[in-house]
Amino acid sequence: MTKDDRRLRPVDLARLAGVSTQQIRNYEGAGVLPPAARTASGYRVFGDAHRRALLAYRALMRGYGPPTATAIMRAVHDGDVPGALALVDAAHAALHEERVSLRAASEALELLALEPPAPLPRSGGLRIGEVAALLGVRPSALRVWETAGLLTPPRERATGYRVYTPADVRDARLVHTLRRSHYLFTQIKPILDDLRREGSTEALRAAITTRGETLTTRSRTMIEGSGALHAYLNGLTGSGGVTSPSAGS
Repeated sequence: MTKDDRRLRPVDLARLAGVSTQQIRNYEGAGVLPPAARTASGYRVFGDAHRRALLAYRALMRGYGPPTATAIMRAVHDGDVPGALALVDAAHAALHEERVSLRAASEALELLALEPPAPLPRSGGLRIGEVAALLGVRPSALRVWETAGLLTPPRERATGYRVYTPADVRDARLVHTLRRSHYLFTQIKPILDDLRREGSTEALRAAITTRGETLTTRSRTMIEGSGALHAYLNGLTGSGGVTSPSAGS
């Protein structure tokens, strides 16, 4: 009996992956594993191809997450290798977009650091005209930024006038700085959201560093996962197709 003809029980695969035998059955039902052969009494019999599929899936899962990894393996076992690779491509494209957004946030903070904030004309809230004069823009620009959801200054209850708090002035200054560097509103809003969530530029800078490290780690695990998928695809018989391993199990 060759290695490829070796019979494996569900418990053998379960021990290999560190999961329950029921999870192995679930994997088969979800298409993560190819269909298993059955004995005369109805017991599942797996082979080495199932072992390789399991290892490929577990590697994909670490980098791409369970839903995407499941969709990739299901596509492979449905004979749709191009569809599986399209899912891989989409995941890498999404990671690239995260890197672009993170780079934009980092560059924005550097631009902001190069322009020390001008002192506020008075303490407390400022009116829109005062903020416009402080930044050197027209009040209409601040209204456009507010309509775009970039600024949310509160209004006086009695008069309805906008009152810009120090945090609102900071946000307006950041928008002004980024607009001069040709950033789009859709690129600016996530940066402002992050800044408000973190509470300060220093905290946001630390968060950006941490997120960058996380993306690097995820990128490496995705490469490992795609490498495992490549190895699994190379092990499949036929010219680019998928044949069920159950026939020789």
